[in-house]
Amino acid sequence: MWSRARNDEPDLAAVAEEAAKSGRPAVRLESLGKTYGSGASTVHALKNVRLEVWPGEFVVLLGPSGSGKTTLLNLVGGIERPSSGRIEVAGADIAALSESARTDYRRTRVGFVFQFFNLVPSLTALENVEIIAELTGPNARARSRAALAGVGMAEAADRFPGQLSGGQQQRVAIARAIVKEPPLLLCDEPTGSLDLNTGRQVLGVLRALAREGHHTVIVVTHNSAIADMADHVVWLHSGAVSREQKVDSPVEAADLWW
Repeated sequence: MWSRARNDEPDLAAVAEEAAKSGRPAVRLESLGKTYGSGASTVHALKNVRLEVWPGEFVVLLGPSGSGKTTLLNLVGGIERPSSGRIEVAGADIAALSESARTDYRRTRVGFVFQFFNLVPSLTALENVEIIAELTGPNARARSRAALAGVGMAEAADRFPGQLSGGQQQRVAIARAIVKEPPLLLCDEPTGSLDLNTGRQVLGVLRALAREGHHTVIVVTHNSAIADMADHVVWLHSGAVSREQKVDSPVEAADLWW
């Protein structure tokens, strides 16, 4: 049975540990739907989505603009609530959580990486990571240095964002996302503003995080070439899953071309 946090809600960290041992999916979506507006102006962003993602998978979500990719990511990340259906993350239905519990879920259980790095220009790389580390546990500086080292940015800890290349800034953003050791890493077009070689470097970091087994990585992208390095590819069209594929032999990020 789950241990309980305040207000009789599940302790998500304990739930995640139990789920990893029990063999449950990292993410399970059941009849998931999301609508915006009402009446004649209703938009069905997602319709009856069913999906299972397993711990340690590197998942790529593909589809044209308006297919529902980012909406799905926002729902799994607890940024939005679904209109219908169930979202289980490590066995817990996050759609049923209160606002305070969903805030805690986003802060402690999910890391977000976006196309734009959103680094604070007046802070060093280390300080940009540290502002998140301070919110999520003790030993913030040591954890921040370890996160930067994990993405190959230890030597740039004291540099400001303006002194870093685009790829280096994105790696700092990834370090900021993983410093809290989230089991789930959600990435929205993480290479959208990067050139080929820099994009390969960033994708290699994300791929390594999944292989280490500490993170389940879901990447939303328009770039179909990235699917070649995925364990699991999901195609969305008009708000629904149109196709899925498990990949037996993913290529290395360094071998991608686009």
